[in-house]
Amino acid sequence: MHYDPVKNVFASVIRKIPFFRILFYKFLDLMFLRSWYVRRELKIIRKTFGSQKIKILDAGTGYGQYAYFMANKLSPCEIKAVDVKDDWIKDCKTFFEQQKISNVTFEIEDLTKINYQNEFDLIVCVDVMEHIPDDVKVFQNFYNALKSNGFLIINTPSIFGGSDVHDEEDESFIGEHTRVGYSKEELEEKLHPIGFITYQSKYTYGFWGDKAWRLGIKYPIILLNISKLFFIILPFYYLITFPFTLIMMYLDYKSDNIVGSGINFIAKKV
Repeated sequence: MHYDPVKNVFASVIRKIPFFRILFYKFLDLMFLRSWYVRRELKIIRKTFGSQKIKILDAGTGYGQYAYFMANKLSPCEIKAVDVKDDWIKDCKTFFEQQKISNVTFEIEDLTKINYQNEFDLIVCVDVMEHIPDDVKVFQNFYNALKSNGFLIINTPSIFGGSDVHDEEDESFIGEHTRVGYSKEELEEKLHPIGFITYQSKYTYGFWGDKAWRLGIKYPIILLNISKLFFIILPFYYLITFPFTLIMMYLDYKSDNIVGSGINFIAKKV
């Protein structure tokens, strides 16, 4: 309930000035540990295809952050970025046209209703599945949309403190979530019967990552919900806390977490 209104404030700012959107993408890539993990795995998977051009579905593109990254770093590629929120898709279309990025197209689509068949080499779904009640339907749609030997990357909160829920009495920090998160076992229980195999599974936001998220993201957002005046002192807050946040994120990124409040799961269609 604290997170979503602040996201909308940022969206209203970056839609007005394209340069701010680029800075915002860089901020997200730096401050959100999930982006560190997702970008690393995307680069690794891209190498498995060699020099061939690949087709990617950005399933729940949001601000267009990962579409922007993939368009520049995973070439040669063709990206279709979809989201259910029409205003975000419109903003992304405008920005990508202004930047003359021609290998990305945007469409308003509901993942429970997509009907692609053997079309994509890679599907990227970052922090989306926790918002969708009928997740098995979406997983089936993903399977149908992938070519043989195609990959599905899912990044989502986990059941181990995901959405900042640690017991039954806790309320999710993110109001739009329909579930706390997933475990490796639950994802496999839902994906394997469809035909996927597990390619890789990693828990993220372990001991150090959780502390970094609180210091770098949660506490500033809570303060912004109390008063928007905090935007004025936000730079000074990060000037003090950022070095500690960055060190803790790096420690998590280099760790093999037994559990964590996030999970980065890669499935493969065989």
